[in-house]
Parts: sequence; C-alpha cells; structure tokens
Amino acid sequence: MSPDSVAQRVRAFVDASWRPENSLAEWRSALFDAGLATPTWPLEWGGLAASASEGLKVIEALREAGVPGAPETVAMTLAAPTILEHGPDAMRRAHLRACATGDEVWCQLFSEPGAGSDLAGLSARAELDGDEWVVTGQKVWNTGARQAQFGLLLARTDWDAPKHRGITCFALPMTQPGVEVRPLRQMNGHSSFNEVFLDGARVAKDAVIGDVSAGWSVALTTLAHERRLTRSRSTGQRRDPGSRVWREAIEESSAASEPHKWYPQRAGRVDLLIEHAQLAGRNHDPLVRQRVVETIVSARAARLGAERAVAARAAGRSPGAEGSLGKLATSNIARSASRAHSLIARSAALTSGPEATLGGVIAEILVSVPGQSIAGGTDEIQHNIIGEHVLGLPREPSPDKETAFRDLPRNV
Repeated sequence: MSPDSVAQRVRAFVDASWRPENSLAEWRSALFDAGLATPTWPLEWGGLAASASEGLKVIEALREAGVPGAPETVAMTLAAPTILEHGPDAMRRAHLRACATGDEVWCQLFSEPGAGSDLAGLSARAELDGDEWVVTGQKVWNTGARQAQFGLLLARTDWDAPKHRGITCFALPMTQPGVEVRPLRQMNGHSSFNEVFLDGARVAKDAVIGDVSAGWSVALTTLAHERRLTRSRSTGQRRDPGSRVWREAIEESSAASEPHKWYPQRAGRVDLLIEHAQLAGRNHDPLVRQRVVETIVSARAARLGAERAVAARAAGRSPGAEGSLGKLATSNIARSASRAHSLIARSAALTSGPEATLGGVIAEILVSVPGQSIAGGTDEIQHNIIGEHVLGLPREPSPDKETAFRDLPRNV
C-alpha cells in the first residue's frame, strides 16, 4: 500500500464509521473489524497482513484523522504480540481481540526478588493437578497488577531440567483466590509497582503460551517488545474533541499514565537542564556548560539511534539487540542528566516541596534515576546482549546451563 492509498483507506473508514456518541469500546471494535487496529497481524486474527512499514503508515493516518487507535497497554504491547507468536489458536481467539479493543487488562509476572537480573533463575513453581496448573511463588515490579485481569506469568514446571529449559509461560487469571497483590512504596514517594504473591493460584491446563517447559523463547519475545516500547505522540487535531469516544480515551490514557507520571524524572529530565542552569545562575559556569552540552548531545544521538530502530522495524526486521542499545543509552543519559542537575543545584538538589527549585523536581530526579538502570533489564544484562549479539563476542561462561535447576544454589 502506498502512503496515499493508506491515507485514503483510513479516511474512508473514519468518514463511514465515526460516531461521536459511540463508546470507545464500540469505536475500537469497528476499528478492529476493519483490520486497522492491528494492520500487521494476519488476516485470520484481525489484521491486514500489512508490512511493518505499512502498519506504521496506518497508525500515522489514524492520528492525522484525529481518532483514537488501539490501546497502548501491556495487553496490547506485550501480551498480544506474545500470544500472537506463540499462543495456541484457542488462546488467540480468546484474547487477541479483547487486547486490541481494550476489553482486557494484563500485567507482566516475570521478575522475582530471589532471581534479580537472572530471570532464568526464577523459582515460582507450577505443578499439574488434573486439568489445572497450581502456581506458588512471588513476583515483583508488576506494574498494573492491581487492575489486571490476566498476568503474563513465567513459572518453573521442570526442576530437573537446566534453568532455561524448565520454564513455562502461562496466561494467569488474576482475580482468584491465591493471588494477592501488594503495592510497593518507592524511595521517590510513588507506588507504581506491586509485588504479587501466588499461593495455590490455578491456571487451566490449556492456558500455556508456547510449549510446556519451553517458555524461555516465549519470554525473549516479550522482552524484545518491552525494550523497544515508546509512547506514541499524537499528531493533528482530535476529531470531535468533546465526543464520548475522546472523553473515554482521555480517561483511559490518564488512568494508564498515572503509575508512570514520574518516568520523565526517571529519565533525568534532559529537557530541564538549560532552564535549571539559568534559574540557578550557573549557566555561565564552564563546568556546568560542559556537562549540560555533553548530556544534550548524548540525548540527541540516542534519538537518532531510536529513529534507526524504527526504520528497521518499518523494513520488517524483528526487534532485536537495538532495543538493548537504546535501553543502555537511556540509562547512561539519565545518569549524566542527574549528575548535571546535581552540579547545577549543589546542596539545593536535596530540597523538595513547592518552594524548592523547579518545585522539587530536581530532588525527585535524583531518587528516580536509579530505577532507569533496573527497569526492562539491568544495564549488566544489556551489556551482555550487546556484547554477544552486536559485537559478536563469545558468550559469557555459564557452567550452570546444563545443570538441573534443583541442584543449583539459589537465593531463598
């Protein structure tokens, strides 16, 4: 499809289907039925079998038409791609449409307090009991778990296999006895994440994504999508901005963004460096100027790298090590920005509240930036991926790869 034909197709659909009085769910259902919510998906699962570049053109055309697109949620950005690639047909029928229309809310249940960066070292267990799996264990850093209906769960199903070969991926119903969600209080004062305790939670026997004890490849698919997540930016004006569709879309977006409202501070707020230096009267200090310029240049270079990754996806390449390069660059820029803000503010960087510099944002930056190096895979993990898959270095020695998991030393 040419850009002009994509735009024409989208405009024709919007003109024929847009009803301001309809609900957001009704609009997204129509969008899905037309294949425009998920254009790159296969025809049989609600897509248009479009290429990656054509899919991006559809998304852009919807924005230009001023109408909401598919939801930007864990359900749509992580669960749906994973199910589409690895799930059985029954699971695709049960969940893909609901993810694309926003009818289902998902969370990710991967990380564990005892495994750290070694995701394959997880010890939550799932044991088959008749027609159900019984799950016991603990997960952590689970955004949206309090609202989720389903969890994308990794659990160990074979303790005699090496750690990477005994893991299974499940679609876990969250609203059931045996699932307890507790909010985590962060040092920046927010509670964006949760820990989830699983005590005899049950999953249907056929709720396995991929094959039993072959969930590591499934997890890699999810992680590849997670590391390339970026929030889309709306272009063009909203069509009928006061309509019910847009009211509900804004409410949905606000609720989804609430746990992430401190994420700009986590990224270091490069955009505030010049303003901060001017307000503090430090904009003529040569050391401050050097640090600010270094950080801004790094941020602009990273933006070019991100655009390169977008171009690669538009050319049909699957997400790969580019996500790790971008993730590591984001961590380095956040630390550089945090150091620059500290250099500018000096001891005032520790003050918070409305009377502090920039309303206390600087203090929040300092206690939020460390989280950037942990979320989505630690910097150390990204270094390994880049070394092996970009630079072609030999894999890091791992003598435990062929040892039964039950025989490995573990944190308990």
